[in-house]
Amino acid sequence: MSGIIRVVCAAIIVRERLLVVRKRGTTAFMLPGGKPDAGERPEQALIREIREELGCALTPGTELSGDFTDVAANEPGFTVQARIWTGQLHGTPDAAAEIAELRWIGAGDMAGLDLAPLLRGKTMTALVHAGLMPQAAMA
Repeated sequence: MSGIIRVVCAAIIVRERLLVVRKRGTTAFMLPGGKPDAGERPEQALIREIREELGCALTPGTELSGDFTDVAANEPGFTVQARIWTGQLHGTPDAAAEIAELRWIGAGDMAGLDLAPLLRGKTMTALVHAGLMPQAAMA
């Protein structure tokens, strides 16, 4: 079985540290977000997902441009296609719903961390090229 999973994600960066989450029963860290419900606009879905997963309000910023498609980290045989926005949290994030763990990672934290393929590749490259993360994050 194969298919495409469409998601919306938030790239939340504070002082060159990116917020990543790990879902229960998984090992890979990824950007917070999730799947839009039927009839839900992408930005509405992102705000809802952040509230559910992190217990915070989100003000979406700019949508990153690019093709954010890669192998799904937690669904074998699937591809994930993401729309990614920068954003600002209102409140202190805490792991909720299906989230087991959250971390703020900097460029020096990435080498030994299990990051989802989409995050380690295309997303990190886009964040560096947009000036949101340091060049060392691509190492």
